[in-house]
Amino acid sequence: MSRIQRVFHNSDHKTFVPYIMAGDGGLSSLKEKLIFLEQSGVDAVEIGIPFSDPVADGPTIQQAGIRALKEGTTLKGVLETIQSFREEISIPLIVMTYANPILAFGVDRFAEQAAQAGIDGCIIPDLPVEEEDLFVPKLEKAGIELIRLVTITSPEERIKKITAKGNGYVYAVTVAGITGTRSGFNSDLGSFLQKVKTASRLPVLTGFGISTPDHVKEMSQYCDGVIVGSKIIELFNEGDLEGIKKLVDAAKAV
Repeated sequence: MSRIQRVFHNSDHKTFVPYIMAGDGGLSSLKEKLIFLEQSGVDAVEIGIPFSDPVADGPTIQQAGIRALKEGTTLKGVLETIQSFREEISIPLIVMTYANPILAFGVDRFAEQAAQAGIDGCIIPDLPVEEEDLFVPKLEKAGIELIRLVTITSPEERIKKITAKGNGYVYAVTVAGITGTRSGFNSDLGSFLQKVKTASRLPVLTGFGISTPDHVKEMSQYCDGVIVGSKIIELFNEGDLEGIKKLVDAAKAV
């Protein structure tokens, strides 16, 4: 059983997965952030790789990526940094990047070095299911799970096609748009998440726009847990570690 599968095996609470941008504040801060998050009770962490054309990211994550790029952060540097302290972190680590950085790095090389770094999963938001064969065989051979996304605009047959694959979890996107904090959600979101849960043989986590403990509790009613990105980045930059703990605790309380 993989580290990702163990997260959901006999779990007695809703899963909480934060997203952070590698290199925001320098790569030297990555270990400290991951240790804090693990000690706060998160179940896994998604680690963003900064990219110059992040089509799915809203202003907060875009700015974090720009700061990371100014620090000289590279995909190679991120993997080497994680490898240097991976044995000190027990929770799953999932890299979130776009297709171009992996292709430029080399898919074989990426799979090999990500495995050496102890990466458990990979999210590629601009990779359609029809093009997966460019990446999946090499990732799976390296023991890295591709985490697939479905969106609120995905037809039911496409949801079934996507959720039939893999052994990790399904990332259900809450909005027809980019990442970022929001005051509320589409009234049809609950029925969408229930539809994905019905179709999927894998756990379903939802993300994009979740930014308050109430959001965490509300969204957790419909699926197996939540992913929080922009708000986590904001709270780290503000030094509000208690705010992060409150978000995590909200998931544990559902």
